[in-house]
Amino acid sequence: MDISSHNDLQKWRSLNLYYYQDIENFYKNFVQEERKILEIGSNLGYLLNSLKPSYGLGIEQNSQAVEQAQNHFSHLDFIVSDAETFRPSHTLFDYILLANTISYLTDITQSFKNLHQSCQPSTRLIITFHNPSWEIILKFASLIGQRSPLPQLNWLSYSDVDNLLHLCQFEVVYHSKRLLLPKQIPLISWFVNYILAPLPVLNEFCLNEYIIARPIIQISSTLSCSVIVPARNEAGNIEACISNMPQLGTKTEIIFVEGGSTDGTWEEILRVQQEYGDRFNIKAHKQSGEGKKNAVWQGFESATGEVLIILDADLTVQPRDLIYFFEAINSGTCEFANGCRLIYPLSHDAMPLLNRIANRIFAFILSYLLNTQIKDSLCGTKAISRQNYQKLAANRHFFGDFDPFGDFDLLLGAAKLGLKIMDIPVRYFPRTYGKSNIRHVKEGLILLKMCFYVARKSKFI
Repeated sequence: MDISSHNDLQKWRSLNLYYYQDIENFYKNFVQEERKILEIGSNLGYLLNSLKPSYGLGIEQNSQAVEQAQNHFSHLDFIVSDAETFRPSHTLFDYILLANTISYLTDITQSFKNLHQSCQPSTRLIITFHNPSWEIILKFASLIGQRSPLPQLNWLSYSDVDNLLHLCQFEVVYHSKRLLLPKQIPLISWFVNYILAPLPVLNEFCLNEYIIARPIIQISSTLSCSVIVPARNEAGNIEACISNMPQLGTKTEIIFVEGGSTDGTWEEILRVQQEYGDRFNIKAHKQSGEGKKNAVWQGFESATGEVLIILDADLTVQPRDLIYFFEAINSGTCEFANGCRLIYPLSHDAMPLLNRIANRIFAFILSYLLNTQIKDSLCGTKAISRQNYQKLAANRHFFGDFDPFGDFDLLLGAAKLGLKIMDIPVRYFPRTYGKSNIRHVKEGLILLKMCFYVARKSKFI
């Protein structure tokens, strides 16, 4: 939103290239390629171009910057306008970006209201703004010619922005800070910004704050549902999965994925498929690979419901609680519903004390890594819309095939897409049939290794 000449804008970008490239790296981490993107305050167009949109529109007050951006990036569209007066066309965008723009807006409320009209339910509004504690430092940097002269700015705290978004029917789903040292100093900048900056306490002093928000849009329709039930040596639980299953949405589909059982689980699945076929659409699949993650993926791929829910066949979480997961996704209250077993009282038989402690530790680590509050990271019951799962699956290459269980895979994928994640309390019961397939020590070490992997891929980027 700066009114400097093109030459000045190019000069400041070149002088602070490390800073601008860090902003671009952040946006690349959350914005999928080949999407419709609107950028408010597009400057010279470098950020918009770096995100490889299928359609990109940049809004910028500086006519010289617009002219240069259009000449340089002719495959994108740029217009002279501002967020306060911008009136959207019929185009609904997947992402709307405000990279250090809200500090220059004269009417933030009106700007957000205008932008809301360009949103669909899946749109993500991604905002960058300066940490107010840097005000004196940035003014001094301008004084000594290390950054562009600062006009009168809005110095906003996170709570300020959160409140303004809420007033304009947006909801924050992600908040973070990054960049302690905005200048390139070989080795030192990397160590400060990628090792020290993400750490608690130090992170509070980073220069740039980031918010990802979603529009609050009332959804009145009722969706259909598919319940995926991975099952291995669970013959005694199969009928109860069906007989206790509530009707979920306009149509309830139940998909069993059987993983090489030796107790007659497959035969029991085929029996209940025949007996209860008039009540539910029941599908039965032999698992194509190994492990729960493979079974869940296979079930998701064959699902036709608009809401996808995972139910473990051990029935430690009862089918009747799935209604809460369905309602959370169907209503739009959240976009990823994560089961939480740590709200209601737990017996020792259901979850021994050491398991409880380990679960809380992993949940704390994952909450820190994802900047999202998660109380129970390892509950097998989860729900997501089929549309969002397809986006998650298409984006899975970022983290890779590192998770043998699938819990982290889904949580990480949801966080990277900027989905609204919420814990759904469930009652957790001891098994009544069979025994757990979990090997606690070995799999605990795998989870710890996964946490380090996630830190490298998500926190230290």
